[in-house]
Amino acid sequence: MPNFTFKTEVNQLLNLITHSLYSHKEVFLRELISNASDAIDKLKYLTVSDDAFKTLKFEPRITVKLDENAKTITVSDNGIGMDEQELADNLGTIARSGTKAFLERLGENDRKNSNLIGQFGVGFYSAFMVADQIEVVSLKAGQSGAHVWKSDGKSGYDIEPGIRAGFGTDVILHLNDEGSEYLSRWSIEELLKRYSNHIAWPIHLISTEKNYAKDPAKSDTKIVDEQVNTATALWRRPKSELTDKDYIDFYKSLTGDEKDPLLWIHTKAEGTIEYTSLLYIPSHVPADLYIPTHEQGIKLYVKRVFITDKELQILPPYFRFVRGVIDSDDLPLNVSREMLQHNRVMMTIQQNTLKKLFSELEQLSTTNAEKYTSFVALFNVQLKEGLLSDWANREPLLKLARFKSTGAEGWTSLADYKARAGESRKSVYYLTGENESRLRASPLLETFAEKGIEVLLGTDEIDELAFSGIGEYEGMQFKNLQQLDAEDELGSAKNEYKEQGEKAIGILKGVLGDRVKDVRLSKRLGKSPSCVVVDKDEPTPAYRKLMERLTNDPIPESKPILEINAGHPLVERLVALDTRKTLSAGDVAITQELEDLANVLFYEAMLAEGERFEVPQDFSERLNRLLAK
Repeated sequence: MPNFTFKTEVNQLLNLITHSLYSHKEVFLRELISNASDAIDKLKYLTVSDDAFKTLKFEPRITVKLDENAKTITVSDNGIGMDEQELADNLGTIARSGTKAFLERLGENDRKNSNLIGQFGVGFYSAFMVADQIEVVSLKAGQSGAHVWKSDGKSGYDIEPGIRAGFGTDVILHLNDEGSEYLSRWSIEELLKRYSNHIAWPIHLISTEKNYAKDPAKSDTKIVDEQVNTATALWRRPKSELTDKDYIDFYKSLTGDEKDPLLWIHTKAEGTIEYTSLLYIPSHVPADLYIPTHEQGIKLYVKRVFITDKELQILPPYFRFVRGVIDSDDLPLNVSREMLQHNRVMMTIQQNTLKKLFSELEQLSTTNAEKYTSFVALFNVQLKEGLLSDWANREPLLKLARFKSTGAEGWTSLADYKARAGESRKSVYYLTGENESRLRASPLLETFAEKGIEVLLGTDEIDELAFSGIGEYEGMQFKNLQQLDAEDELGSAKNEYKEQGEKAIGILKGVLGDRVKDVRLSKRLGKSPSCVVVDKDEPTPAYRKLMERLTNDPIPESKPILEINAGHPLVERLVALDTRKTLSAGDVAITQELEDLANVLFYEAMLAEGERFEVPQDFSERLNRLLAK
């Protein structure tokens, strides 16, 4: 009997699942039914697309059998089945299913989020929460020899020849003490109806029940075999027949998500090309949204026959959080996955689906502001991804994207920004950074606030690219406050402090040296003594940090430009301290205080913009000396 050892990751995974998801152990049945349904989907597809399978007699069915005496639950299907190699590949190693990402996310979520199981393709292993031994008997369709996979979920697994009457797979769970509660018919039926009611194939529950009689000798048992799910293609039913609960239950059975969806869009398109679509937007960010190997969550059906949820990108990548189904009668049943990419009907369905999604979201933004705000809080970043990658759909994306602003509470649209700015203003001003509170307190905003000029605040990491990528909106040019020549926008600096300011510039250049690119008088400052900006031809700090994260390579920092408020008392004090013609001459104490103040003006400006400086201790020592005076 061949014996195999689990891959290291599988051992770690099994330990975490069996010990950390204990409170969610019921998900094992959902996952096994989902796997059985997938196996039937694959075989159903072959019967209409592959000549070798077109004559196969095939009545899809999933069976769940309880044996209270043997303490077993068996989940059977007559789907595609697996051969010996596939049993080893699919049940002995799961690196292909994103195991590392699963383990990382499991740790991040305190190892209590059972929803992660289905999303990372490791659902089969959840059965070890309720079983101390699992047998998988499988016969691949078109082959003659069955095989049995056995494991206790600890040391490894065995594969040996087996016997099965027909193609398909039996998963036999030998329940442990924690799983014995699922030996009752009512508990299994409740779980099947909760999680799998809308599975497209019939699910039968078989159990043995006792007929009690007054005379115990006359009591006997009977086998009860009943279909427990509706087994209907819900998306094909008229909307008038469906309730919110129907839609929510179907979403949960489709995705394995335990939370209700945020919204759904059910469309029946009629005309030259007919198809039905049912799209869902989750109420939380999917765990695999940022996994590089993530594939779309939309299943394609043709005449209710599942075709694919891989290879074909129905929606653009930035809508990868959308889940659902699309079913068409106008595509040939034997269409190959490769042909779909260039099929005219499919391309029309893709275009119309995207157009409908844009339309529904735009309508939601006007009819249900609260729900749209929830959507933006979850997926605003993905909309901005679209602004950078999908020029053809730039207009609808600009309508949907939202930004924080100094002129409005919560989120604001570009259309609302323009309306508040008025026709005379030709610029969209913006400022980016990691923290909204820090941005709102930035010295760069002071004069803009005094003059009532609204500034957009970019707190998403992608905003630096999004703003520059938009470039122009209905005749208004986007301008970054950190690269802005304030005099061009706000006029020249006040002349009443010009002489004092020019003296301060000379002092600061002498003290700071090559730590700054330039020192100049500021028009943008109101109450703050100083601020830092960057040259218009150099990257902003936010852009530099983003590129470092994307490339994993350090990017040389640009030397900041220090701007000073010539009329501020600290600048006046700086000039007063310079009682000699040169900084190096005269009283040492005066030189020390002057150098401390010059450095503190620079450090505080850097700190206000969230910038780092090489020796933080130098800042605190200089500030302490000034405070001590």
